[in-house]
Amino acid sequence: MKSDISEHAENRFDALRPYKDSEVPGVLKRLSHDDEFQAAIARYQLPRLDAWAPWLARALVGVSLRRKMRGVNTIGDFQVHIADYMRQMIDRTVDELIIEGLDELDPSKPRLFISNHRDISLDPAFVNLALHFKGRDTVRIAIGDNLLEKPFVSALMRLNKSFVVPRSSAGKREMLKAFQLLSEYIQYSIQHDNHSIWLAQRQGRAKNGIDRTDPGIIKMLSMAERSRQRDKPMAEIFAELNIVPVSISYEYDPCDINKARELEAAAEGREYRKQAFEDMRSIAAGITGQKGRVKVRFGTALDQHSFDSTDELVKEIDRQVLSGYQLFPSHYLALEMLGIHPQLLDMSGITEKHRQRFNARYAEVPEHLKNWWLHQYANPVINCKAPELLEVG
Repeated sequence: MKSDISEHAENRFDALRPYKDSEVPGVLKRLSHDDEFQAAIARYQLPRLDAWAPWLARALVGVSLRRKMRGVNTIGDFQVHIADYMRQMIDRTVDELIIEGLDELDPSKPRLFISNHRDISLDPAFVNLALHFKGRDTVRIAIGDNLLEKPFVSALMRLNKSFVVPRSSAGKREMLKAFQLLSEYIQYSIQHDNHSIWLAQRQGRAKNGIDRTDPGIIKMLSMAERSRQRDKPMAEIFAELNIVPVSISYEYDPCDINKARELEAAAEGREYRKQAFEDMRSIAAGITGQKGRVKVRFGTALDQHSFDSTDELVKEIDRQVLSGYQLFPSHYLALEMLGIHPQLLDMSGITEKHRQRFNARYAEVPEHLKNWWLHQYANPVINCKAPELLEVG
């Protein structure tokens, strides 16, 4: 039995929801005249001209934006442009994109896709591209409010069907209130809008390469329904969300050195202070950097299973994420170089070309970060094969 959320309650979600089709022309018009947005594009696309004559570079960007935005009147139109850019990105930075498991999922059902989290923007982007290739509707994407540092960034994200996950609410009461609304929105989207959702299994990327579901995320999913029907069985609440675990595997991570810096700081007990707009630079690095092979594995739908507790559901999501994870040569080569757990190594498919590429990447890593860089790639092998051996601080 579905929840009794009113189908006319969507205005409650205005602060966090994606844009509607009717809002697209106005948002695009504002973006095409946004000075900060033009400046950001000019620095990336026209760096020399922007350094010499920034006013001219930004004017040219504005003209180009307005030309590209002609005929874009809906979210679907906007995402067609995104898909074109994604194809170009794959051609330039991905050796092979492997998609598995999607054909086993009923296309008529909205889903709550819960995946591991390695890249800020590419994780949901690859899920969306897999759906797009099969002619299925794309997902609404959960994104932390810490990424929305600029109005133009928020606008772009919401045009791409992103909705806001609170991370910066002041005080426990405000945070609980924000998570309650988020829980209601996810339920509303699936049960009333018939629209799928993508959600990371944890807040923040797994910088150490260890994919594990945060129980707090799963508890949040049940908050809305539990507040209305305290005695409703958890198994019924979870079944109505149509959860599907997803594994996303990258042979190489364009942000691996920056992640190593954060790991080093944490190990030394230092607070890692992000520079202004560091998350935006990570997004750009993830998109433009070389990734080798990428695999997206859609798991088995959980709506026909009975999970009576959060812990049971967490264990099943973790099981499917890890069982679907692709261990590439980079992972085994890192473990070999660390010289630990040799019983977990499988070097049968590793060629000299794989070694040369790995060694070339490794040579670019600053000496003091090499250990942390290696552990990012080695930890997935340990996590998938013998998680009891992991050293988790």
